[in-house]
Amino acid sequence: MMEAAKIGDEILFNKKVKGIVEKVNENSVIVNITENKTDAEYIGNKTVVSHKNYKIISKS
Repeated sequence: MMEAAKIGDEILFNKKVKGIVEKVNENSVIVNITENKTDAEYIGNKTVVSHKNYKIISKS
């Protein structure tokens, strides 16, 4: 099983979106988006990402 991110970790999801984890839930994390190289827009620059849909880039 993949290791779950922790608060403050930087993650990559959707192959081109980076963000910092603000809250860890049982099946997902809430992310503050820092870099978005897609056409997708995220309201308030935050989104929810399932644990199985991201990769940890750097740990806090």
